[in-house]
Amino acid sequence: MVVVTGASSGIGRATALAFADRGCSLVLAARRETALAEVAEECTTRGGQALAVPTDVTDPEAVQRLAGRTLDRFDRIDVWVNAAAVTVFSPFEDVPLEDFRRVLDVNVMGYVHGARAALPVMRGQRRGVLVNVSSIVAAIPQPYTHVYGMSKAAVRALSTSLRQELRVAGVRGVAVCSVLPASIDTPLFQHAANYTGRRAIAMPPVYPVERVARGIVNLVRLPRREVVVGPMGRNLLMMAKLTPGLTEKLMAVQVNQTHLSRRQQAPHTAGNLHEPSADGSGSADGGWHGRRRTAVRRAATVALLAGAAAASRRRTR
Repeated sequence: MVVVTGASSGIGRATALAFADRGCSLVLAARRETALAEVAEECTTRGGQALAVPTDVTDPEAVQRLAGRTLDRFDRIDVWVNAAAVTVFSPFEDVPLEDFRRVLDVNVMGYVHGARAALPVMRGQRRGVLVNVSSIVAAIPQPYTHVYGMSKAAVRALSTSLRQELRVAGVRGVAVCSVLPASIDTPLFQHAANYTGRRAIAMPPVYPVERVARGIVNLVRLPRREVVVGPMGRNLLMMAKLTPGLTEKLMAVQVNQTHLSRRQQAPHTAGNLHEPSADGSGSADGGWHGRRRTAVRRAATVALLAGAAAASRRRTR
């Protein structure tokens, strides 16, 4: 029995479909009712049971109602996946403060509300898995997405703290897992708030959203503390440990050159921060496939630079 927030699009939607393929019962939450009903129908077609519950995760009472409806229908919560997320691209001083707070409210407090709804049920059952979708930017932040990086670092810290608290309390059957995806093919970038004047683009290499969904399903089968999705993400984590200064510089250049278009302008917009996207339907992918080959070559160059820098540091010690 699986609850998924942010299920109308992106990682949440792909995760719901992956669990449906395995015959799971699902309760799906998001703001967009039409898109939510659409994915619930697809889950049913694939062999799962699915209940759509329109929910704004920033409302703690709404999230508690989501848990209540789940228990009324299925009498338990085996898995809760916190996947709802929003973002904003902007120079730091140009971000409207209400937008800054909104990202934190969705990406951090939304996960807090989900954890507070799920964990008491799981503790009572003496089993369950809470999955929090963080990001590789929790460990390697980027320019222009300050609040998103802050929020994902907070999600990672929340997961760590909850694991420690459960251990101290002697709770053995409940797992809290973090997922750190690299750049994933989702509609997040089209839905983002943007005050840069440049179109936001998925930064290559871009991995299929189904890869994250498989990672989450595998975490439920065999819970682990944390999993990184995408080889580039694992490489970046290693580079950040060995050569943090170089990694920071390379990330700044990479974001400026490939995460924000140098050719396509974009109007200033609050995206889907305060209101759901205007398009009624949802999609798991964002149409960013095919942006990997040149990025792989670039990544290989970056890895060589990092290796050379690490070797240089060892020689100077």
